[in-house]
Amino acid sequence: MFNIIAPFVENSKVLDLFSGSGSLAIEALSRGAQSAVLVDKNPESIKIINRNLEYSRFTESSKVLNLDFNDALKILSNEKNKFDLIFLDPPYSKSLIDISLKLISNYELIVEDGLIVAEKYIDDVIPENEGFIKLVRKQKYGSTELCFYRCFVENSN
Repeated sequence: MFNIIAPFVENSKVLDLFSGSGSLAIEALSRGAQSAVLVDKNPESIKIINRNLEYSRFTESSKVLNLDFNDALKILSNEKNKFDLIFLDPPYSKSLIDISLKLISNYELIVEDGLIVAEKYIDDVIPENEGFIKLVRKQKYGSTELCFYRCFVENSN
C-alpha cells in the first residue's frame, strides 16, 4: 500500500481513524509525514498506540484521541483540522466506511487532492462517491480490498 501512496506521504498531515495499533500512521510518519492524529475508542488499543509511538519516537509529531470516530471527527472539525491523507480501517461489515466518508466530506476534513485509503472486506459494499470524495482505485488482497478515494473540489466559476 505505501508504494501506491508514496507521493501523498511526504510532509502530509495524517488521520488514522480506527487506528488499532497505530501502525499505518507510524509507517506514514517514518516515511516523512509531518504529523498524525490517531483515533481509537478502545482503551487497550490506545495503550498499544502510545507504546508504539513512544518506541518509534513519534510522540512529538502525533496526537492520540481515545474517542468514538463520530466524536473525534466532530472535534477535529471544530478545531479546523484538514488532512492530506486519511486511513480508514474499521471493523468489517458495519458500514463504518460509509458513515466516515460522509462525516469527512460534511466536516471538510480533507484537503483538495487529498487521499483516503479505506480497507474493507471484499464483499462489503461502499459508496463510489461522497460529496467531493470520489473512488479512484481498488486493489484486492485475498479477502480484503483497499479502496483509494481522492477529494476533488469542483470549480464553481
